[in-house]
Amino acid sequence: MRRILLAGVAILSFSAVPVAAAEAGGVVWGACPGAPVVDPRQECATVRVPMDYGAPDGDQVELAVSRIRTAKAGSRRGVLLLIPGGPGGSGINRPSAYVSRLPVELLDRYDLVGFDPRGVGRSTPVSCRLAGDDIAPAHLYPWPAPDGDIAGNVERARRIAETCGRDGGELLRHISTRNEARDIDRIRRALGEERISYWGVSYGTYAGAVYATMFPERTDRVVLDSSGDPNPRRVARGWAANYGVGVEDRFPDFAAWAAARHTEYGLGADATAVRETFLRLAAGLARQPLPWPGANPPWLTGNVLRSTMLPALYSDADFPRLAGLMRAAMASGPLPSLPAPPEPVQQNTTAVAIGTLCNDVEWPDSVRAHQRDVDRDRLAHPLTAGMPVNIFPCAFWPHPPAERTTRITPRGPSNVLLVNNLRDPSTPHSGALRMRRAFGDRARMVSVDSGGHGAYLANGNACGDRTVTAFLVDGTRPAHDVLCGT
Repeated sequence: MRRILLAGVAILSFSAVPVAAAEAGGVVWGACPGAPVVDPRQECATVRVPMDYGAPDGDQVELAVSRIRTAKAGSRRGVLLLIPGGPGGSGINRPSAYVSRLPVELLDRYDLVGFDPRGVGRSTPVSCRLAGDDIAPAHLYPWPAPDGDIAGNVERARRIAETCGRDGGELLRHISTRNEARDIDRIRRALGEERISYWGVSYGTYAGAVYATMFPERTDRVVLDSSGDPNPRRVARGWAANYGVGVEDRFPDFAAWAAARHTEYGLGADATAVRETFLRLAAGLARQPLPWPGANPPWLTGNVLRSTMLPALYSDADFPRLAGLMRAAMASGPLPSLPAPPEPVQQNTTAVAIGTLCNDVEWPDSVRAHQRDVDRDRLAHPLTAGMPVNIFPCAFWPHPPAERTTRITPRGPSNVLLVNNLRDPSTPHSGALRMRRAFGDRARMVSVDSGGHGAYLANGNACGDRTVTAFLVDGTRPAHDVLCGT
């Protein structure tokens, strides 16, 4: 699931809201402003929506929307909305990012549409104005102290919750998955579409599932790629806990890759040895951190190594980065540079993520129960050292959820296709199966024998890609769940 707390996403710098604006009965499209390079065909606009859907005539906020018109006359079915992950991920440039990767026959059928969810990037943004240390990538996950103690995590979680409650502004209270689903429906209406097809990835699968539950008759073809467990009593808390399972599922892929390159990296000649090297290195860095100039924090600790491991497991392409860092740490430096988003982007992403996670469902606040959970999880999942079940700012969130959490059900058209890697570090296959069961006969599941986060067009699995493409292009959905081998 971000990549802040749950799912890996590319975050873009936010700037001025696009100059075009939505009008009654349609959208006015114009050039996309800002520094990021986009496909020249991409257009941008804004759609105004209520900040509070309980007071629809009250304050309004703006959603930044984009499109690339790829559908052919005579073949056009509608739009394919690209729902970003996170929560807190930007989607404004997704049409540009995917237009060259999607099959021609799919592009002939759909115009590609992206958006920044409420609070994100070029939409009306939010920020908690957190201290720099509290938005350090290694601190966005509640890694326990080396001995498992969570007192520091409790202090940080309480401080972040109090700061967001004080400085986050009114919009932060109205950031939730149910409101994102309502925003998606406003985008659909503004585009003049009777029904909408969409491809949600990571957290975007939950937003897509909630939309399909709240507005089932307005869905056309729904692809949910890399799904979390939608248990309405846990939701994001369950997604976080599943990191322990997902990392254990995925790490052997990295370990086998590194073992095959032992002469280059020196991490171990077999997968078991690589795992032992990682755990030994993390323990050593906990005792004696290495200086890491330019990083935030400026030290490589055991927990910083673990926090670097998580996103590196999202894609095989990131394996060299993790292996190179481990090799450098074993030699006591120098350490490679660590790219990081600009502080305003990190502030924005963090605020939206926390707002969504905390507003969607009530979290338990017992420090003693969290400590017990961490103690158990450290033994069961040593790679993640108890972090997945540790305390988050939501335990101290000052506002109770405004609505009951959505329960995904089988009620609605049978037009949902789930696709998930068997070895996903963020949204493990076991959690995706629970999403499949929640949808019942509304859905079919495509399980891909691959590792990483993101399945469709992500790992070269011809069977998985072909199945998803056929569903989107001509509505062909498997009669039964499908396992796509290597």
